[in-house]
Amino acid sequence: MGPSGVAGLAADLIRFDTTNRGGGDGRERPAAEYVAARLAEAEVEPVLLESAPGRANVVARVAGREPGAAALLVHGHLDVVPADPSSWTVPPFAGEIRDDVLWGRGAVDMKNADAVLLAVVAQWARSGVRPRRDVVLAFTADEEDTAEFGAQWLVERHPGLFEGCTEAVGESGAFTFHAGPGQRLYPIASAERGTAWLRLTARGRAGHGAKPNPENAVTRLSAAIARIGGYRWPVRLIPTVRSAVSALAAVAGRPVPPPESLGADELLAYLGPGAALVAGTIRNSANPTMLSAGYKVNVIPEVATGYVDGRVLPGFSEEFEQTLDELTGPEVSWEYAHREIPLEAPLGTGLMARMTSALLAEDPGGTVVPYCMSGGTDAKQFARLGMTCYGFTPLILPEGYDYYAMFHGTDERIPLSALEAAVRIMDRFLISA
Repeated sequence: MGPSGVAGLAADLIRFDTTNRGGGDGRERPAAEYVAARLAEAEVEPVLLESAPGRANVVARVAGREPGAAALLVHGHLDVVPADPSSWTVPPFAGEIRDDVLWGRGAVDMKNADAVLLAVVAQWARSGVRPRRDVVLAFTADEEDTAEFGAQWLVERHPGLFEGCTEAVGESGAFTFHAGPGQRLYPIASAERGTAWLRLTARGRAGHGAKPNPENAVTRLSAAIARIGGYRWPVRLIPTVRSAVSALAAVAGRPVPPPESLGADELLAYLGPGAALVAGTIRNSANPTMLSAGYKVNVIPEVATGYVDGRVLPGFSEEFEQTLDELTGPEVSWEYAHREIPLEAPLGTGLMARMTSALLAEDPGGTVVPYCMSGGTDAKQFARLGMTCYGFTPLILPEGYDYYAMFHGTDERIPLSALEAAVRIMDRFLISA
């Protein structure tokens, strides 16, 4: 397909400024209307639902060949993170194609994948092909913030749209990671760390800035924040990451290391370049991100607050909370400002096998590696309906293309060849899934 096909769809979607600034500030409706129109053209009946003015979601169901078979959800989000045009080579919402590369905010995260789904469905309509089982397509708002206006709202208010869905496939995973000459790794996501955004509160005695004050709230908060920022979380390998470590060691030509036998730095060095795929998921994490205290330089405030972005591996929430209790100490309290569950799906499933075969049919020399995402996706919401969730948005990327740098980065862009390969892979996968 050329620019009039999947690339044209992706470019069109990028031109809708669906920036999500958080706190309810976003507008996906124009992009949602475009998606709904393309689905209708492909003879798929879309349902467009607004959770709040301008915050729109689209859900549609493609009937499968086998009545009674469990349905599959495929989901992607329509919102994007902010982009500062002054730091970009091209305007971030121009959807410009240069030298067979599509530029723009959302080219990788994840209007590219939304366009691939639209292209696949259009292809089915033209050829009269249908998937094996019902495929439910969901294009959501607000994934880049809390999902309050998107997947969370759909799951809470319109669960009937997902009736029969036992498995779900969403963003991140199945992109080419070049680990060395001839070594092309494809991480398929089967786990996500949980979100644990924390609010820390230190209380003390207000007073004059010129007088001694051993009960200084700013000092107490700063000490706790420093302890959290400096803490070295222990290595904890969940099954997905343990399988990934084994696969990466094999690619690097090394024996599989005994579980937890190495510290974090030693383990990553042992695994070679492929270690980047597990670097963010071999342990819990907690990164201080915001501080707020005081209103005048010569006044010691009574209260100081801070925020920490915590991420928690499946099965290690209790350890995370106990560690935070120790690090904050008796003079600082903490609570969840926002919390989402960690997820882990089984590896030996038929769906995982079909994802793998669809991908390797495009690149027979590739190696599939199980993958745990360091952050989170809408899968956390859909899992509440009992779905087993995976991340599979395939991209065949050339050597030297830094996929990680494109995520939320400046000059986000995607080769047209990757979009075209993605259509072939998703078509192959969804027809048999």
